Amino acid sequence: MLGNFAYCNPTKLYFGDEALQYLNEELPKYGKNVVLVYGGGSIKKNGIYDEVAEILKTNGKNVTEIAGVMPNPTLEKLYEGIEIARKHEADLILAVGGGSVCDYAKAVSVSVHCDEDPWEKYYLKFEEPACEIVPVGCVLTMVGTGSEMNAGAVITNQETKLKIGHVFADENIMPRFSILNPKYILTLPHYQMIAGIYDIFNHICEQYFSGEDDNTSDYISEGLMRSVIHSSRIANKDPQDYEARSNLMWTATWALNTLVAKGKPTDWMVHMLGQAVGAHTDATHGMTLSAVSLPYYRYIMPYGLTKFVRFAKNVWDIDATGKTDEQVAEEGLAAMESWMNELGLVMNITELGADEEMLEGLAESTLILDGGYKVPGRDDIVTIFRNSL
Repeated sequence: MLGNFAYCNPTKLYFGDEALQYLNEELPKYGKNVVLVYGGGSIKKNGIYDEVAEILKTNGKNVTEIAGVMPNPTLEKLYEGIEIARKHEADLILAVGGGSVCDYAKAVSVSVHCDEDPWEKYYLKFEEPACEIVPVGCVLTMVGTGSEMNAGAVITNQETKLKIGHVFADENIMPRFSILNPKYILTLPHYQMIAGIYDIFNHICEQYFSGEDDNTSDYISEGLMRSVIHSSRIANKDPQDYEARSNLMWTATWALNTLVAKGKPTDWMVHMLGQAVGAHTDATHGMTLSAVSLPYYRYIMPYGLTKFVRFAKNVWDIDATGKTDEQVAEEGLAAMESWMNELGLVMNITELGADEEMLEGLAESTLILDGGYKVPGRDDIVTIFRNSL
């Protein structure tokens, strides 16, 4: 492994079908005023809201709510949440939902006591908070983002068509605790389930397809990817399979809690491309990633051929006998494509509402990062999007 790094992840996880009861252990650690954050109301239909509300009541908390957090949380919604949390003098923000709800809670947490505009400070200048941070806790009801154990928060500015994620450096922005009950994700619609599965897989890819050294992180990543592939096939056939869904839930957390990024550069261009599509179409995040992944990976493959050969052999069990490295690498991507089609993922941005006329705008909304095997130029970005139609 190359480079120097520090590793600390302070999030405490409670996992299992009785995990919610541990909320009783966490709540006494915080003040009286709790802001309960959730999405479109599914937690009221499936009973999770009532369970959480009862525990909050038992612990004597004074609760106010931020409801209606959308799948791609908007800047306008962030401003609304900041004002609610300020008026309530929040001691804890409790996010009950999927990654978007957890992201949103963290964005509110760093903004409540900040006098500056959060979009300007955190999402355009990428500055760190210099103010008090309100603690966040999560009760996870959808998997994919890993937001339950990291310091990332993605916000969409609908006016400027920018969807930007800020992974904060301050470990205090990570959730103080997260509750993971696999039973809570069994009622997800199939479309959301497979979108989350691909989000997990791509998080690992973004950290795997970079670097040239023999890195322990890559070995861990290969094991995580194989686990996702195995469990996804079972869950795709039987979404009620608890073992498969619990493995996917656990893998999602470890795919993006900073562990497999240690000691190496990371890419993240698939996310930049996908987030641009999301900003223009409001499409489901995991599907924006699946729609642009293969064109991007075929673009960078010649520049990172050794890693793509390793990916083919170690993740997809491609037999390299008598084949060139290029053939092996392409067979690996073909196997990945076959698996994606098997799950039923969206494989082009046209299906998400994009068209030829949007290509220049999509490229304009794409942040270009330099951690991968090839830094794309503006024309390259347009070509990748065109190949994704």
